Amino acid sequence: MIPTREQSLLLWDKYNLPSPKRIHMEAVAKLAFYLAKKITDHDPRITIDLKLLEAAALLHDIDKNVTKREGERHPDTAVRILKELGFNEVAEVVRKHPLHSILDPTIAPKTWEEKLLYLADKMTKYEVIGVEHRFKLWYMEKLPPDAFKELDAALPKVKALEKEILEMAGLTFEQIRTDSQTI
Repeated sequence: MIPTREQSLLLWDKYNLPSPKRIHMEAVAKLAFYLAKKITDHDPRITIDLKLLEAAALLHDIDKNVTKREGERHPDTAVRILKELGFNEVAEVVRKHPLHSILDPTIAPKTWEEKLLYLADKMTKYEVIGVEHRFKLWYMEKLPPDAFKELDAALPKVKALEKEILEMAGLTFEQIRTDSQTI
């Protein structure tokens, strides 16, 4: 089952999602939807489940204000919550959006919905800022050494995914930045 937009937004309240995360998830959803439409306009043979993509984008960080169980890290708690709610398809897309997933072939994003959520999340803070700027913000945080190793390993793979998606959409980042003011 895939929740509607309205059901997804109600879950924000149920799980006490902080305002900055709401802004982030809405921005990610808008960018992911925009990229999906550009890709399918550019190549009509490609099909993307827009309802699944929107729900996953609106719920990918639903666990940010939820106590994690032992052994859970983001987005494990979100995946658990979504599965408990019966949103298994959404949970699978959400499971593949964290930064580290691109480094693990078993959970790396593979479907269009997974790739678009992953990339939109890495291009967005509270507005579209691009992959490089997003990584710069992470590098400025006080993170443990292992996190910096993960950033170093992930950046080239995220840039390759960005290149793939932008080529499939027939876009440049500058076009996205310009269009993001109106999407």
